Amino acid sequence: MIKNGIDRIDEYAGLFRGKRLGLITSPTGLSHDFKSTIQILHESFTLSALFSPEHGVRGDLAAGAMVDTYKDPITGVPVYSLYRKDSKRLTAEMLDEVDMVVYDIQDVGARYYTFIYTMLYALEDCAKAGKEFVVLDRINPLNGVTIEGNILKEGFQSFVGNYPLAVRYGLTAGEVADMVNTQMQWGAQLHVIPCEGWDRNMLFPETGRLWVMPSLGLPRFESSLIYPGTCLFEGTNLSEGRGTTAPFEMIGAPFIHAENLADEMNRLQLPGVIFRPIYFKPSFSKFQNEQCRGVQLHITDVRSLKPFETGVRLLFTIKEQYDEFHFLPPYKENGRPFIDLLGGDSIYRTTNLPVDELLEMFRQESQNFSSIKKEFHLY
Repeated sequence: MIKNGIDRIDEYAGLFRGKRLGLITSPTGLSHDFKSTIQILHESFTLSALFSPEHGVRGDLAAGAMVDTYKDPITGVPVYSLYRKDSKRLTAEMLDEVDMVVYDIQDVGARYYTFIYTMLYALEDCAKAGKEFVVLDRINPLNGVTIEGNILKEGFQSFVGNYPLAVRYGLTAGEVADMVNTQMQWGAQLHVIPCEGWDRNMLFPETGRLWVMPSLGLPRFESSLIYPGTCLFEGTNLSEGRGTTAPFEMIGAPFIHAENLADEMNRLQLPGVIFRPIYFKPSFSKFQNEQCRGVQLHITDVRSLKPFETGVRLLFTIKEQYDEFHFLPPYKENGRPFIDLLGGDSIYRTTNLPVDELLEMFRQESQNFSSIKKEFHLY
């Protein structure tokens, strides 16, 4: 059986005994038998605080929703938000409540996903405060080998990309924590409770574990696998399928000609994917209750699929063929357009390069990142 860090908690019990623990977790913080990490730590040790990322520790908050301090209704432990409007950091008052901060959230292996920044912000805060930090490591569902996409550039940091990672970075959360702690010279007292039995080449279906949605926007493994490519559409005026039953698997807008786009994409014969014309009305998010036309991406081979390159090719095909297409303006005055934050670079928006040349540039950056990250492999 493949074990995540929480499944090995008894082997490391001495690390936690006699300490006031603060836990950063989400609904994916579960043991192999689906017992929550909250309950395990509450029953076996002194759980003094819960720290809530986006979506809440129990998964009861919508994407982007802010929350104030409250008591967890099941354990009575106070819950402090790490997804506040004014800050996403641990405060001195929060850290006064604990001796050690523990992190247990299932990552999806894509740079845009916010949970790793919650982890890294907290790791930095603990380093400054002299508090221990523990990562209950979890497998990377997209494997720990395949790297795709460009590296985030200086000046493009945000909560959807804050460190120079490739888009699909092929590391576990524990490995990311170790790498950033070392590279940034934070000197945090970092402990990683490693997984057991995981081979880095494994994609999630090969692990034998049951899929638990990391968030409502990623209901299936397939949606998470294609996410490194289609998440880029969040920075455009096309629907990325939010408000449907297949988010990130369907891309469209009222101005798209579905059949033509599907034909155009299928002519490219991209590995591991077929495009099907589709019509849909999102129940929320972009184009709420409006008829959208576009394509659904059907994964035919999880091994040969290149999700990032697939998403980039789809994006640039639409950009070149539809005058109605545009990138969204900045959310904040004097801010960067969201595509720049997702892409970690303005090149997606400003380039005149053919897409083949752009992707070759990105492949070079991926290869550079791949050589860097190997130093931090735990598996």
